Amino acid sequence: MEYSDEHLRAVLTRTKTIALVGASANPARPSRRVGEYLAAEGYRVIGVNPGLAGQMLFGEMVYADLTSIPFDVDMVDIFRASDAVPGIVDAALARWPTLQTIWMQLGVHSPDAAAKAEARGVDVIQDRCPKIEIPRLGL
Repeated sequence: MEYSDEHLRAVLTRTKTIALVGASANPARPSRRVGEYLAAEGYRVIGVNPGLAGQMLFGEMVYADLTSIPFDVDMVDIFRASDAVPGIVDAALARWPTLQTIWMQLGVHSPDAAAKAEARGVDVIQDRCPKIEIPRLGL
């Protein structure tokens, strides 16, 4: 999937709050490193992981699932296997009717889930990492 730099820049600039699905407390895990990076860059990063629910990560409370987050987010960033994406996208679309972005990390993609979200007006980025794109774009 090709995305213009202008499109990626617009998505990353307008985003303030990110639900990071598949967040990990393990510093060796990519989801932990990316979450820490995003938080350090000024994003509000909300971890989503049932095994860590109620704990603090990235300076925020971790929630068991998307439906448990009691406030709006701008982006859902998915660190899960591609086969888990359709259920995550369905939950995100149900929870936030005005969700702006669904971002799937490197190696994660779901054409059907992407099409469903895009039909609702959600920007979908697949197989990319914001930790790579932010410095590449000079943000």
